[in-house]
Amino acid sequence: MIVYFGQLLKFKLSITVVFSAVCGYLIGFDSFNLQHFLYLVIGGFLVTGSANTFNQVIERGKDKLMKRTSVRPLPQKKLSYVNALIFGIIIGVIGLLMLNNINPEDTFYGLMSKAAFFGLLSIFLYVFSYTPLKRVSTISIFVGAIPGAIPFLLGYVAATNNFGLAAGFLFVIQFLWQLPHFISIAWVLDDEYKKAGFKMLFGGKKNKFPAIISILTSVLLTLVSIIPFFYIKELNLSLFAALIVFFLGFWFTLKSILLLKYKDDLSARKLMLFSFAYLPLVQITFVIDKLLRPYL
Repeated sequence: MIVYFGQLLKFKLSITVVFSAVCGYLIGFDSFNLQHFLYLVIGGFLVTGSANTFNQVIERGKDKLMKRTSVRPLPQKKLSYVNALIFGIIIGVIGLLMLNNINPEDTFYGLMSKAAFFGLLSIFLYVFSYTPLKRVSTISIFVGAIPGAIPFLLGYVAATNNFGLAAGFLFVIQFLWQLPHFISIAWVLDDEYKKAGFKMLFGGKKNKFPAIISILTSVLLTLVSIIPFFYIKELNLSLFAALIVFFLGFWFTLKSILLLKYKDDLSARKLMLFSFAYLPLVQITFVIDKLLRPYL
């Protein structure tokens, strides 16, 4: 049974979310605080796992209609939805309490630490906005990109205890990245999503419309991502790092252009695969640039 509870966490997805938060922390910290860092890693993992669990409880009937998700514990009746719900609540509370121990002396509106606030916000938006909207409209992609972009911001806020321009910039980077990322996934899994009644592909068809949105957001992402070279002194991106980030964005845009040209599953899959690589490569570039800055 423990294995099935573990599957509710969506381990790979949760690890990628924590990775974004860790990168945000490493970009922002001046004095490394091991205790706060561990609270961020463990608390962030539990909060993400909680949101994933709630999502599976809500979508347990839809999941059994798709081959990819039909093997999950709830569609297979390996766990009851009540036990899954209790598990999600417990790990969510523990995760939020851990995040609340990061800079607890400076609370957000006197209620909780900034890290805990953004953790709670991500759960709320993912579970109560994105999840139900998937059955209603493709606007869910924009809504889902908000909690999806919070981890990068949360990590930075955990390090600096400051929600300002730099934190907002990191949020925008991850928000914009998710649109081509979501489009490519929705294109590849379009038939599966339609079986379950999910409206995930812009326009509802594999045509130029979603491909154009992917191009526009990829171009915008490429331009926005190099802003710290010119502005935002807290990030202060070097020329070399800016060139790397720009090149990655250019390649990302090229993949979107190829999707428009061919409008086929192969091009969408190539875009999807590169999207998985793009974000961590950009984040690692920012982190390394920050860590090497004192020696340059």
